[in-house]
Formats: sequence, C-alpha cells, structure tokens
Amino acid sequence: MNPNDIQLETERLILRLPRIEDFDAYAELHADEEAARHIGGTLLRAPAWRKFLQMPGAWMVQGFAMFSVIEKASGRWIGQAGPWQPEGWPGTEVGWAFHPASWGRGYATEAAIAAIDWTFANLGWTEVIHSIDPGNHASQALARRLGSRNRGPGKLPPPHEDVPIEIWGQSREEWLARRRHAGETS
Repeated sequence: MNPNDIQLETERLILRLPRIEDFDAYAELHADEEAARHIGGTLLRAPAWRKFLQMPGAWMVQGFAMFSVIEKASGRWIGQAGPWQPEGWPGTEVGWAFHPASWGRGYATEAAIAAIDWTFANLGWTEVIHSIDPGNHASQALARRLGSRNRGPGKLPPPHEDVPIEIWGQSREEWLARRRHAGETS
C-alpha cells in the first residue's frame, strides 16, 4: 500500500499524511508556549520545519507515523495523531499534539480513536503506549478516555533522557474488548 493513499475519516475529521500546506499551522502550534510545553518546548520556524519533516520521513521509511488531522468543516490543519516509534522509544506509541485553536472540542479523542483503530488493524502491534509529561493533565485525561492506564515512569532516548514522562498504555486485546462493548462511540 502506498502511504500517500492512506486516509482515515471520522465524523468531523480527516486523518492523512502531512503535506506542505500543513506547515504554517504546525509552526504556530510549536511557537505557542502553552501548546508546546509538553512536546519539547517552543520552536522557531526553521527548527519547526526540521521537526515537521520527521513525520513524512517516518511514513516513507517505517510505513507509519502521525497523521495530519484536518477539520472537515474548515479544511484547517488542527493537529497530529498516530503511531510513532523512533529509535530507542519506550514502546509502540500512539501520540497526539493539537493546535490550541482546536482544544476543548473532542477532536483529540476522535483522532486518537481512529489512529489506534488503524494502528492495531495495520501494524501488528500488540500494545499502544502514550508517553505523557506528568504535568500534562489534558493528555492524561485523554489517555484515560481511551482506556489506557498509567504504567509508571518511563525514559525517552537521548537527547531527551532527562525529560520526565509517564507511560500510559493498553494491550490490543484490552482495546478491542473495550471497542466491542462501547460500539463506535467509545
């Protein structure tokens, strides 16, 4: 399957591979102090560009990465969500980051559910984790809504080995059992 052909659709969102037209909103997210504090801190445009290229690069090399999340109603890039596993990562992650203009609307939950469904259906992973800063209460709440549990402290690879994180996660079986009982609304 050609990664460029992969597109997920939910009631309000489209999840697709990153495109150059996504970059301005991506750079805004990484320039916003509140939005960026739990994802490595703020970035100027040039370093944000280099970071932006990680996802298309991972799609081409690994066959998966975070999707760009597009709001259907407006066509705007509102964030990213999806599978992520760089070298030395503490597990098979489904992560997320959203532009502050989209906060509080349930988009992260909607996108994460679609991304986890796709990940388990296509990558053969036996579990998903979420590496979450202990102070990131919004992401902890999202992880709980997804059915993940806090598994305790984790460690990221260099150069982020001193960044405190907690590993939240669940097995494929736990996810599928929850989805069967909750239907499509989770």
